[in-house]
Amino acid sequence: MSEPFWKTKTLSEMTPQEWESLCDGCGRCCLVKLEDEDTGKIHFTNLACKLLDRKTCRCSDYANRSQRVPDCVRLTPENVGTLNWLPETCAYRRLAKGQPLSWWHPLVSGRKATVAEAGISVRGQIRSEEGVTEDQFENHIWKLPRAKRPAAS
Repeated sequence: MSEPFWKTKTLSEMTPQEWESLCDGCGRCCLVKLEDEDTGKIHFTNLACKLLDRKTCRCSDYANRSQRVPDCVRLTPENVGTLNWLPETCAYRRLAKGQPLSWWHPLVSGRKATVAEAGISVRGQIRSEEGVTEDQFENHIWKLPRAKRPAAS
């Protein structure tokens, strides 16, 4: 059996389908983030982009997201290694840094449910940014949960 594509290809060598399959659907990159002006540290909030479907943790208008949300950043092989706001758990970020995919990633586990089982998905823990003013964002700073270990079998 051959090695999986994410172990043998660089990000720029991947097909569009392979690239898209790296997204685990956690929803973390779609959270409103604040950067500390003094330290540069990124703080995540429990507020999600208005386009994030909070039940599926997928963009509700993926094809048109850049037009509907002008500051939505399209991930590319060229920029994922430079985006300091991508969560440490992000497959794109991990592969760009030469790290393996996590045990809970659907490409590794074979099941989409492991993202939620590991506590990585933001489903059920967030709200929409709509109706919240920018001066209220600090009140919504949230520490992203760490992955839970799989139950012993």
